[in-house]
Amino acid sequence: MFFPSSIQNLINQFNKLPGIGIKTAEKFVFYLLKQPKGKLKEFNLAFEELEKKIIKCSLCFNFTEINNFNKDGFNFCSICADSQRDKSILCVIAEPQDLLTIEKTNEYHGLYHILNGVINTIKEIGPERLKIKELIQRIRNSQSSTPVKEIILAFNPDIEGETTILYLTKIFKPSKIKITRLARGLPMGSELEYADEITLTNALKNRQNL
Repeated sequence: MFFPSSIQNLINQFNKLPGIGIKTAEKFVFYLLKQPKGKLKEFNLAFEELEKKIIKCSLCFNFTEINNFNKDGFNFCSICADSQRDKSILCVIAEPQDLLTIEKTNEYHGLYHILNGVINTIKEIGPERLKIKELIQRIRNSQSSTPVKEIILAFNPDIEGETTILYLTKIFKPSKIKITRLARGLPMGSELEYADEITLTNALKNRQNL
């Protein structure tokens, strides 16, 4: 060990982040060490707030703050709580960051459902590990208020995304709900999170029936 344990421990923690190698982790830590103590406290406070205040939305599983409980004890994110959103359209996505990407287009005004991943046989991630049961129940519950008329399956155009689309299509195809997917404006193998807004806008406008 070349550094004191407290420094090495922090380097190791940064190194666990996706896409962060050991050299980059070291740069982060030594940058922080050069900052005034007040700045480090701000950094630490941001992490503490993340742990204390952020939870999952009771409906769509987006991230939200813990103080958004309604009278029934459910904690809704700002999108699910927005009465102006079109509740008849549900966009099913893999991760919360995909929601942000779609919202930036200003083209979609419905609700979301986040699966917290996609089906991946190599990593042994099956449907039971995703929020699919919750999706089915949510659509059933909507029939008593504002029925879901369209489900948009918005996943990365790769093998895992295609597998998840096929699985969900088999589940909802027998129903009368319209099932669409993003148009092929997204190249195969790309990630939704990094798609530019024009490409994603076109994909939303030209979504296809399944």
